Formats: sequence, C-alpha cells, structure tokens
Amino acid sequence: MLACGGGGTKEGVVHNNTPAVEYPEWVARGSGAFGGEKKVIYAVGAKSGIKNPALLRSAAGNQARAEMQKIFETYTASLMKDYAASTTAGDFSASSEEQHVEQAVKTFAAGTLNGVEIVDQWIHPTDGTFYALARLDVERFMDLVDQSKELNAKVKERVKRAAEKSFAELEREEAKHAGE
Repeated sequence: MLACGGGGTKEGVVHNNTPAVEYPEWVARGSGAFGGEKKVIYAVGAKSGIKNPALLRSAAGNQARAEMQKIFETYTASLMKDYAASTTAGDFSASSEEQHVEQAVKTFAAGTLNGVEIVDQWIHPTDGTFYALARLDVERFMDLVDQSKELNAKVKERVKRAAEKSFAELEREEAKHAGE
C-alpha cells in the first residue's frame, strides 16, 4: 500500500487496544484543507471487518468520498426535549424531584462532487482497517462546474460560491489550529 500523500509517517496508536505502528500522517489528521498546497481539500475514509479485499478497498474509498461531500454540504436537524417536575403531596416539606433530558441529532449529506480522486491508501498492519485518502482540487472542481452542460448559469454560480465559502471556512479553521 501507498504510505505518502499529505505528509510523512508517524508512530502512534490508530485504534485503542492495538500496538503502536508507523502510519501515514493523513490517517490521524483526518479530513480538511491541508497546508502547503493550493486550494485542495482532503477527506479520509476507513473500513474494517470486510474479508473481500476489493470490497474493503471500494468501501473505504466510498466513505472518503462521502466525507468529502459532508465538508461541502451537511444538513443537520436537532431536537432537544427537556422535562422537569416537582411534586408535593400534603406536607410541603417533602417533595419529589424529577428531570429528563433527551437530545437527538440527525445528519444527512447528499450531492455530486466531480473531480474527487482517491490519492492514497493504507492498511493497518495488525487490525486490517483499510484507510483511503480522497483529494479534491478546488480549481479543477470549479472548471468542471463551468463546463457542466446540465447546470444552468444560476446553479453553477451558487455551486461555485458554496465551494469557495466552504474552502474559506476550512482555511480559517486551519489557521486557528496552526497557531495553537
């Protein structure tokens, strides 16, 4: 397997309860805009427990592509229920307190991203988890949007603005974390 893409290797634990191994830096870094390159976004997918090597590789690649889509557009719905009660019967010096809090979060991402490529792969040597690194060159993506015959001009402009906004947000986050 390839072990470059996005930096050198490091030694550390990728999963709990496994021995320390040397792994590509991008495995632990995860998804986002990495420094040093022009407008490029990376996403990491990982799959394990699948014995068929071709299916394992494909599933990890598909997960990396799905992670890339989540960077650009994620719909999140959140519901919070909060219930509190105090009950007193007869004597006001004795009461019963009760509280219940529930939270449900649902996340959904769907869409088409042209130009996403799997550029690196790595298999954990002891637990067999297969990692895939997806890469999207934002300038190439913008060119593909411009060339698309199915999208009208208004949709093309909206897609380009959303991509530019997403990349700018990623750059700001990266800059914040680089200063830590």
